[in-house]
Amino acid sequence: MKKFYILFFSALFFGKISAQCPGERYFNYVFPGNPIVTSNVNYGSNTKSTGAIQQLMLDVYEPNGDTATNRPLVIIAHGGSFIGGSKTDADVVSFCKDLAKLGYVAASIEYRLGMTNLPIPGPDSSDATEAVMRGLHDGRAAVRYFRKNVDVGNNTFKIDPNNIFFAGVSAGGFIALQLAYLDEISEIPSYIDTIGQPGLTGGLEGNSGNPGYSSDVKAIINMCGAIGDTAWMKPGDEPLINFHGTNDGTVPYGSAQITLLGLYPLLQVDGSFTINAQAIAMGIPTCFEIYEGQGHVPASSNAFYYDTTLVKMRNFLHHFVCGDALNCNYNGSIVNAQGAGIVEQGFEASNWSLFPNPAHHTLSLYSSQITTTPLQLSIFNLMGQEVYTAPVKQVSNQSIDISTLAPGFYTLRINSEQQSFSKSFMKQ
Repeated sequence: MKKFYILFFSALFFGKISAQCPGERYFNYVFPGNPIVTSNVNYGSNTKSTGAIQQLMLDVYEPNGDTATNRPLVIIAHGGSFIGGSKTDADVVSFCKDLAKLGYVAASIEYRLGMTNLPIPGPDSSDATEAVMRGLHDGRAAVRYFRKNVDVGNNTFKIDPNNIFFAGVSAGGFIALQLAYLDEISEIPSYIDTIGQPGLTGGLEGNSGNPGYSSDVKAIINMCGAIGDTAWMKPGDEPLINFHGTNDGTVPYGSAQITLLGLYPLLQVDGSFTINAQAIAMGIPTCFEIYEGQGHVPASSNAFYYDTTLVKMRNFLHHFVCGDALNCNYNGSIVNAQGAGIVEQGFEASNWSLFPNPAHHTLSLYSSQITTTPLQLSIFNLMGQEVYTAPVKQVSNQSIDISTLAPGFYTLRINSEQQSFSKSFMKQ
């Protein structure tokens, strides 16, 4: 999806030149109230790997008290290795809320999960790439949904169809990168069955909904994702910003084979280090935040890295929306219009742990953060089926009877009304 974007991107400056943007909008929190959230907007449907039809939903976050009618949109795809995760994952919800406070419209999307041949005999490179393609098709349908809504839906969310950005966390980062750079039919791996496999028809665009509208985006944000091949990146392609930990054991920082759940070797991929090098070689505007010594998606569990990620994301977007110089630097936490910093407290994944793992009959859920917010826990198998549900008790250590579960891998998800996070475990 060539944009033929010309920019002298090696000149990086602190500060902002926002002649095209009013006041502090898009730079500081000018809408500090809780965003207006519209949940479960249907943006399409398609066939899952199981053959079942899934209705695809997204949640929209709008600035509270905003009167603007032509606002940039950031679409975010969650993580979860294409077998788990949710549009209400805590990290995605936090990014959406903070972007709305800056003046953006943000949308958190769900996409089709599941990988053929899980758990037995186990997925291979074809199964994994097909899962990415399903997510890619859904991501493109989400972009098209908003453009269609502008055209024939009275622009419900008051977005600017020329200012649409796509961000992704982990697996969502895969979707963002493929959406930007997998843009020729010849680049689809020959071993992918785009005819016989469920939900893979439709070529590059797919059949997840809203045909006839463009799925192009202005730039992308990759948080610890990877791409199938950086050779897909060409001069004039979409600009990007990468975030990645050097010790990421889930998605390679450089180029390496990716392994699912530590058990299933899948395929060779190019991580953020290799992606950034190719972007520079192709003259694609790029920023790269290296989290030295950190593992997978540190922004999801550490407030320091979340702050750094948000600020650099803010600076990156500000360049494209407001026309100032591209700024890849950190220049202080985001504040509200009166200069007071805003710290949003939620329940963080880092405050919760599961043990033992693997487990036999009983799983213990431990929390170092007792909250009065009503929480619900659910357990899902590798097919995405809910096999257990119960309220989270307001105690530090809760026992969960898993004796009736079949041996295998599971995802435990903790949900509130506004956010959720997931942890994986193995039942022996």
